[in-house]
Amino acid sequence: MPESVPAVEALPLFPLHAVLLPGASLGLRVFEPRYLDLVRDCSRNGHGFGVCMILEGEEVGAVTSAAAFGTEAVIEDFGTGDDGLLTLQVRGRRRFHVHRVRVRDNGLQVAEVSWCAADAVEPLRPEHGLLATLLHEVIDKFGGEHAGAPEARFDDAAWVGWRLAEMLPLQNVQRQALLQTEDPHERLQQVLSLLP
Repeated sequence: MPESVPAVEALPLFPLHAVLLPGASLGLRVFEPRYLDLVRDCSRNGHGFGVCMILEGEEVGAVTSAAAFGTEAVIEDFGTGDDGLLTLQVRGRRRFHVHRVRVRDNGLQVAEVSWCAADAVEPLRPEHGLLATLLHEVIDKFGGEHAGAPEARFDDAAWVGWRLAEMLPLQNVQRQALLQTEDPHERLQQVLSLLP
């Protein structure tokens, strides 16, 4: 029986000097015409767009080289900043792998992506129990949107890993490595290795 090939979809990209993680929130300021078009299209069609970490280049201007793994961003809210620019609040949803990128005339990158498997809900292993305690302490100290999370979340290996990757003071390359890790327990092991 031949191995199934993952379905490939077209996804517009918004490369950033940041890593968007599943379940995490991110604020964006949008002013370049290509990204204003992207936001208009996504809003009209009810689709998300891809956020990939920039490996080479800048967020503004010429086309950049971005990481091959990213996260779909869905728009939760929008407004206008004090400077008159469009502001977006997005949330990370599904992880994806980029296979090929083409550049439109307006400079917008559109990737052919396959979606990574969703994280299964699996209990924390005993060796990662300390990480749930650490996450509780971080949330107790800094608050934020996860302050009211149900206690059951703190025994979900994937959720604990993503929240720590989001809230700990990690470098973007470290977050990117966690984003590219498929297994939630392996991801937690990596988080453990990054602690001082």
